[in-house]
Amino acid sequence: MNLRDLKYILAVAETRHFGRAAERCFVSQPTLSGQIKKLEDELDVVIFERTNRSVEITPVGELILNHARLALEQAEAIEQAARAHQDPLAGPLRVGAIPTLSPYLMPLVLVPLKRTCPKLKLVLSEEITDSLVGRLAHHEIDAALLATEVDETDFDSMTLFDEPFWLAHPMNHPFNERDEITARDLKEVDLLLLADGHCLTHQVMEVCRVAERPTQGEMADLRAASLETLLQLVGAGFGCTLVPALAIRGGWMTDSGIIARRLDLPDAYRRISLVYRRSFPRRRALEALAEVVREHLPNTVKRLS
Repeated sequence: MNLRDLKYILAVAETRHFGRAAERCFVSQPTLSGQIKKLEDELDVVIFERTNRSVEITPVGELILNHARLALEQAEAIEQAARAHQDPLAGPLRVGAIPTLSPYLMPLVLVPLKRTCPKLKLVLSEEITDSLVGRLAHHEIDAALLATEVDETDFDSMTLFDEPFWLAHPMNHPFNERDEITARDLKEVDLLLLADGHCLTHQVMEVCRVAERPTQGEMADLRAASLETLLQLVGAGFGCTLVPALAIRGGWMTDSGIIARRLDLPDAYRRISLVYRRSFPRRRALEALAEVVREHLPNTVKRLS
């Protein structure tokens, strides 16, 4: 048994396909299949049940895979500890970010981070919260920029900033005649929401005191996959939505037919944190990233130490 074999079985477990697992590991399928079969023979167990249509993990296979993840984590920790001893701010740092944050925050951060930590290579991925938490737990990324608290004992976090919500409504909306928007106004508005899976959806519903999505009518059918699409619907006059403050800097503010107004409500914000595994050995690299983020935020958000 060796680390290569453990990487092979994890690749099969994650793809549920020997061919795709072989591509991920940059080996031929016969090579990968042969090594896994040799490992099963050595352990005298069956890790995967193979059919022509599917690959399923056996109960004992699940136990072995859990240990394999830990073993690979420790092997990676050994390598990172050695690199960290030489220079903790050198080498790749794999960071995930949610789609409603990444396009607006990362352009503010990438150049200053490169200037501050020239040897640090930021490897960025963009996915919804649940996917990022899963990848973080499986050691596929080192940290994640999230807007929700994560209830995981193996994780820790650095709070970065509070990001207020702004109300975006069409120019010809009745809100255009009001000096102040109240919580009651938000509760009665035609609210446009992102598709399920985006944490922003639930945060906007909480601020607007909306218990559940509309199940009937026009608003029930309008579910955008991105914030940019959602704002195009606002500009077309379909309804209103709440927009995180960093997105106010986007190009949609110009000639879009949208009015954006900051909400003077105590709970109209989301908290952005950098979440990471407690076992991650290069904390100094995360602290450097957090410091650069805080230093280069616009005054539309509230920095947190």
